[in-house]
Amino acid sequence: MRQLLYALVAVALFVGGAYLFVPPDSSMSSVEAAQPVSKPFGLEKRELWTTSKVKGSPEPPEPFIMTKRYPKLTFFEPLELVAMPGKNLWVIAERPGKIYTFGMDPAKTEKKLLLDVGRPIYGVVLHPKFAENGYIFVSSITANDKADGTRISRYTVDREKLTADPKSEKVFLTWPSGGHNGGCMRFGPDGYFYLSTGDGSGIADSLESGQDLSTLLGKILRIDVDKKQGEREYAIPRDNPLVNTKGARGEIWAYGIRQCWKISFDTANGDLWAGEVGQDLWEMVYKIEKGGNYGWSITEGSHPFRPERKKGPTPILKPIVEHHHSEARSITGGYIYHGDTHATLKGAYIYGDFDTGRVWALKYDRKEKKVIEHKELAKTNLRIVAWAQDHDGEVYALNFIDGGIYQFAAAPPVAKGTPPFPRKLSETGLFANLKELTPEMGLIPYSVNAELWSDGATKERFIAIPGAGKIEFETVTYPQPAPGSQPGWRFPNDTVLVKTFFLETEPGKKRRLETRLLVANVVGGTEEYGDQVWNGYTYIWNDEQTDAELADKNGVDRDFTVKTAAGERKQKWRFPSRAECNLCHTVTAKYALGVNTAQMNRNHIYNGFAISNQLATLDHIGMFTKKLPAAPEKLAKLVDYTDKNASLDDRARSYLHANCSHCHRKWGGGNAEFQLLSTLPIKELGVIDTKPGQGTFELKDPRIVVPGDPLRSMIYHRMTLTGLGRMPHIASNVVDDQGVKLVHDWIKQMK
Repeated sequence: MRQLLYALVAVALFVGGAYLFVPPDSSMSSVEAAQPVSKPFGLEKRELWTTSKVKGSPEPPEPFIMTKRYPKLTFFEPLELVAMPGKNLWVIAERPGKIYTFGMDPAKTEKKLLLDVGRPIYGVVLHPKFAENGYIFVSSITANDKADGTRISRYTVDREKLTADPKSEKVFLTWPSGGHNGGCMRFGPDGYFYLSTGDGSGIADSLESGQDLSTLLGKILRIDVDKKQGEREYAIPRDNPLVNTKGARGEIWAYGIRQCWKISFDTANGDLWAGEVGQDLWEMVYKIEKGGNYGWSITEGSHPFRPERKKGPTPILKPIVEHHHSEARSITGGYIYHGDTHATLKGAYIYGDFDTGRVWALKYDRKEKKVIEHKELAKTNLRIVAWAQDHDGEVYALNFIDGGIYQFAAAPPVAKGTPPFPRKLSETGLFANLKELTPEMGLIPYSVNAELWSDGATKERFIAIPGAGKIEFETVTYPQPAPGSQPGWRFPNDTVLVKTFFLETEPGKKRRLETRLLVANVVGGTEEYGDQVWNGYTYIWNDEQTDAELADKNGVDRDFTVKTAAGERKQKWRFPSRAECNLCHTVTAKYALGVNTAQMNRNHIYNGFAISNQLATLDHIGMFTKKLPAAPEKLAKLVDYTDKNASLDDRARSYLHANCSHCHRKWGGGNAEFQLLSTLPIKELGVIDTKPGQGTFELKDPRIVVPGDPLRSMIYHRMTLTGLGRMPHIASNVVDDQGVKLVHDWIKQMK
């Protein structure tokens, strides 16, 4: 009977979504028939995945959608939209330097060039008495990394022709450029000119300007542009909060700012609101007070950032609301809604997120000084770069990708017959047999060279691409320049990456914990400004191990009992929220951490039968839009860090690349200024003898890496921690003893 079973397995093997028919070989023993064999390709042909049910969203629809206000008008890379005082006209600025006007009536679609400044624009505002003086103020960048590279200029507009001569420019104010230039300008109800400046740094407030009152960087400024004072083209109001503070710039109205990306005044009461773009983990909304200190870079919002730095003279004020980076990544400040179209929004501060396209509203009680309502209004595919308010108090969103202007509209009811988002794994169309975890036809199994540590769990993975969709090989390159960052693969819309986690709860017994899905949503536009969004969903397996249910959007923690030869212990497992996946699967890391050239360039055993290189196999069955540019042995590859035949250096570098480099790379979001990409020479990582920027953790004279001395090396030390200070700081509660030893030995042997 056993020989018959082996023969049947050999006759028809289901190999990762494709059936391979193998003629039985009577000369093979039953054991030989079950042994994997090396083959040129693990799959001989591609089978199509046609059973997907992973579409739409599991959340109830938000109350609003965003629709185009002016469907026949588009602009190239718009950054600012403001109403012209006294006229029913808009003024819009495109980033490369052109400024247009057009009518507010949607029936009129003609735009007119008002001014071309010939350099990048960050903001535009018109003088309240524009009808009398024709003054338009422009913030622009003349050159990066210059002491006067950011400029506030005034131009004079011919009010009849609505054009301005570039030669009419009068420069009012300059400050250093090179990073976080700010540049949002507004006139307050007091008639004064308010301006936000960024901290001038690309990362971690490297100039420490946020708390430094001697610089204009990292501030909200208030000046009088209708008067001159000495050699200045403007005057400093006498009631500014720091005019009598020794060493402080009198222009400062508030400080401790990183990069307020859009400020606005409430036309009803004069309150100043700001959306603050955070760095590591938080995005904030501030109500700006006279002389207020908003913490940067002592804090990021209400959370410690670099607490050892010198603090300014006034207490740090907390944000009105803040969003974790699991739900927002680049807040764009908006306006208080005073329109009549949507009664439920009256008096609400409307704002959104550039990266996720999500839109929120909050209502604030000025007397009680607290938020009394905060809700999400819409989920969009827009890159909301600015908000605008017309003369009637209506609020509009400006989309950077398509250059369109969008308005709120009530969300339509869900269409009848729309299938619900699958609440159980068995409903996703991914598995033909959940008991055996047999995938549906068309799913392709894969493995990676260097595993991400997941608290001792093992994983089983599949790629699910709908229909005949294909992968673009190494076409995802943004952001650049980013030394050492390898291009990523670009996937078709509705691609699903599937990963099931198993935990050994007692010797020889593995429990299915969860199956995570990462789903691609192609939104259009250019790569630089976000042409794709990946959504994460977690399905938690039941105790019977028969099915898995969709986790709550906020995620959940559970404890499991793990039995070992040393006894029993409790292990906490984090089932991530919908958005927590985006903390690691970022645009900088090219979204799919495991499905890329360096990780996939390895042999894989296809259903226990064929051992073949994964890249060659995918290429052979036509999964790429073009043939591979070279043979797999000539392409990028990480090593298996558990393979002791590989060099210690390669093993350690691959481990750090897989577990740490999605944050620790240029633009990656890690506020420690070093990289851990395996593709860079070690001398270019910025780790050797570099002082840590997040405290000493009671080590004696520590460095990121001290060659020969792991006990003074912060990378090693923080891997040994649990709780506060642990690295990796998310998705792990258990120390990886083997990984710790590997990094220890790597540092120890350094010279």
